[in-house]
Amino acid sequence: MAHTTTMVDRISPREARRHLDADPNALLVCGYDSQEKFEKNHPEGAISLDEFESRADSLPKDREIIFYCA
Repeated sequence: MAHTTTMVDRISPREARRHLDADPNALLVCGYDSQEKFEKNHPEGAISLDEFESRADSLPKDREIIFYCA
């Protein structure tokens, strides 16, 4: 089995917005603790953590992914 190294940085909400504005292919994943909260509060274009987990294997490996924990 191949080992993949993943780099994870913590960034501020302002920095996250700059990344999303600069890269239209960046993906925002919102980690709300319920689907109801996600549907009520998520930023436009974001996907839920559940959706991310179901699609993770099919997402491009070079795509920037920003996780927003609420």
